[in-house]
Amino acid sequence: QVYLVESGGGLVQPGGSLRLSCAASGNTGTIYSMGWYRRAPEKQRELVATISPAGINYGDSVKGRFTISRDSAKNMAFLQMNILKNEDTANYICNANTPQGTYWGQGTQVTVSA
Repeated sequence: QVYLVESGGGLVQPGGSLRLSCAASGNTGTIYSMGWYRRAPEKQRELVATISPAGINYGDSVKGRFTISRDSAKNMAFLQMNILKNEDTANYICNANTPQGTYWGQGTQVTVSA
């Protein structure tokens, strides 16, 4: 079992920045990849970014503005979000993939508004 807790969300103005953190605990030695997804009201869950030994992948809507990183020693993943737009408003959810399955956090809310 892997447990994920996100933090760092909040209210930010358009054009601003936020840095999200995801702390993993439990059977973290089995984590292969970690990622960030988001879900806005009345929309489907959307890929934001993933990171694994194979590389990094970004959703088209965040390329060039968001950066994912991972500190495996501390069992954490991060999402640096710059040039935030109103349409980035969503609940941002961390996930971790292991041979035993995929695990999800509860999410942290990001609201972009003037």
